[in-house]
Amino acid sequence: MVGRTLIRPTAFVDSPFGHDGKVARLAGGLAWFAAVELIGVDEQRRVSAELVAVEGLESRFDDDMAAQWRAITGPRAPLELGERTIRLDQPQVMGIVNVTPDSFSDGGRFADPAAAVAAGVGMSAEGAAIIDVGGESTRPGAQPVWERDEIERVVPVIERIAGSGAAVSIDTRKSEVMTAALAAGAGMVNDVSALTFDPRSAEVVADARVPVVLMHHQGAPETMQQDPRYDDVLVEIYLWLEERVAAAQGAGIERSRILIDPGFGFGKTVAHNLELINGLALFHSLGCPVVVGASRKRTIGALSGEAPADRRLGGSIAFALKALEQGAQVLRVHDLFETVQALRVWRGLRDQALTPRV
Repeated sequence: MVGRTLIRPTAFVDSPFGHDGKVARLAGGLAWFAAVELIGVDEQRRVSAELVAVEGLESRFDDDMAAQWRAITGPRAPLELGERTIRLDQPQVMGIVNVTPDSFSDGGRFADPAAAVAAGVGMSAEGAAIIDVGGESTRPGAQPVWERDEIERVVPVIERIAGSGAAVSIDTRKSEVMTAALAAGAGMVNDVSALTFDPRSAEVVADARVPVVLMHHQGAPETMQQDPRYDDVLVEIYLWLEERVAAAQGAGIERSRILIDPGFGFGKTVAHNLELINGLALFHSLGCPVVVGASRKRTIGALSGEAPADRRLGGSIAFALKALEQGAQVLRVHDLFETVQALRVWRGLRDQALTPRV
């Protein structure tokens, strides 16, 4: 029995030219698609799947599907981070600066504030639209950090990076850290708990009127990778994020300021992560910009002879390009220069495809 039908764009094409009525534009961006997968859902698992052409599709819509279609094809509003405006009609890159001694990805390379500031300013110069500063590791097995310690780590770094003119996001689960970081110059909140860890966090974001990233997770960092399980990972995460978006709106956060992140590696096996990246376009029907943070994740190592975190560039780029193909608006990455280069080549290919032939 089908309780509702979800819509996943697929059959992406290089150009809409010559395909009037047969293709649709994805989220006002640089991707067009010619078909969708209609996923029949009962409870939290798919019970049917049908591939359907875009042409004539709307005649099959009920009210829920019509709302999803408007979300899929509607443009995403620009992000306002203080005086900086980040357009989302084209993909953007978010650079990661972990001001922690125990980051999985860089081994505490930016634990020193001066090194963190230099890294953030350098990433901005290399093409990062946003610098994401975090003071608490949320790698598998990580232990929580006291709020005051986290604030002391991130505030001096945020002040100096924001002072350089860069747009800054604070990566935290804690309302006190959010408040201090926003006062220091951050213009966005990136919460790996999707505002579930701290009951005051939604209020802080709503009052500040800043964008927020809601990321899916299963379990706490201390235990999330011990035995993650899903009946249907793509559908379950979609429905969970749908609930979190509604909760954020209920707390007074405008939908235009909400971004979503499926949470690669946060309570997921290698198979779960691969299924998520393959089905990523489904999340556009939530109507929010999609953030992808697969850079240097464990899955890449598992697929490449257990390569350590600092030798996962190729896999990170592969994930980034797969996300771009499916319309992801923001790539959250460690290897800034290389990812921006890959994005620019991808963008060159798109621009050429979208140049009318005369």
